[in-house]
Amino acid sequence: MKYDDTLDTRGLSCPMPILETKKAIAHMTEGQVLTVLTSDPGFRTDMTSFCQVTGNELLIARGSDNSFEFTIRKTFVRRAS
Repeated sequence: MKYDDTLDTRGLSCPMPILETKKAIAHMTEGQVLTVLTSDPGFRTDMTSFCQVTGNELLIARGSDNSFEFTIRKTFVRRAS
């Protein structure tokens, strides 16, 4: 899979990994793919919720112990008027 950008948040604790992810994805265009590396075990829950709320697509969620990788695709979401 081709990634457009990689964000390394290893060593950061909640809420920093998800805040950095939000900033990174905001600068991407629709269809681009971001991989996030983290050591925060709670990030799985944060990322799942983030994708549900923002409409971005969670493509990969894997890892063990204190090394995790998440890959998301930025998706255009139309807002109701």
